[in-house]
Amino acid sequence: MRDGAKLALGTLSVLPAPMPGKVDRAVAGQAMVLAPAVGLVLGGIAAGVVAGVHALQPSAPLLAAVLGVLVLTALSGALHLDGLADTADGLGSRRDRETMLRIMKQSDIGPFGVVSIIAVLLIDVAALTACVQAGFGWQAILIATVASRLTLPWSCRPIVPSARPDGLGAMVAGTVPTIAAAVATAVAAVAAVGLAWFTTTGNSERIGAALAVLFAVVVGLLAVRRARTAFGGITGDVLGAAVELALPAALLTLALVN
Repeated sequence: MRDGAKLALGTLSVLPAPMPGKVDRAVAGQAMVLAPAVGLVLGGIAAGVVAGVHALQPSAPLLAAVLGVLVLTALSGALHLDGLADTADGLGSRRDRETMLRIMKQSDIGPFGVVSIIAVLLIDVAALTACVQAGFGWQAILIATVASRLTLPWSCRPIVPSARPDGLGAMVAGTVPTIAAAVATAVAAVAAVGLAWFTTTGNSERIGAALAVLFAVVVGLLAVRRARTAFGGITGDVLGAAVELALPAALLTLALVN
């Protein structure tokens, strides 16, 4: 698991990480299972920013939310946003499978990609602002970041093929047992409810924490299902898109429930 942890941190963040001793499909599968743990690290840093800014300027929840989202985006190297944009451009073209995959590999971003990035960032900031105003800001971004990374092990179950014979999708497709994804989700849900339990006094936060984790996973599963229909399987871009769609889903759930 040590190589898997190194690969997960080095692939899913810009934080310094030692090179793994070997990289194969088994190690790649371990990295996907450990993706929520990387989310815990990144979300923890972003949560610290949100809490710090809100403590300094309680009357500026929007500022705390914007800085929290920006820090999270920077820590992930905007990797997932790039995947979301490429996937949106591919799907938006409404062409045949091979053409869509070719569009996704291009380095430029089209109109569908731009709109998708703007949309998810707006929802992220708006929902997180509402959570900060409700006194559940730093907890919200921490829970949502971990929950969004749960989409990665679920996307790499044995029944999900790769859309291409090479690339990140081919490396990780089918490498994560379904039971491992389920256990990771259960652990994350219990931890999220525990965090809400110990840091708040209302039942709505605890219910919202559990629902945010589950809703993030559902959104990720729907994204992968759409990718299988359109592309024939997952790619690295699809994995990034699933993460970026699950993050606002989790934040929005927390904002609406709280």
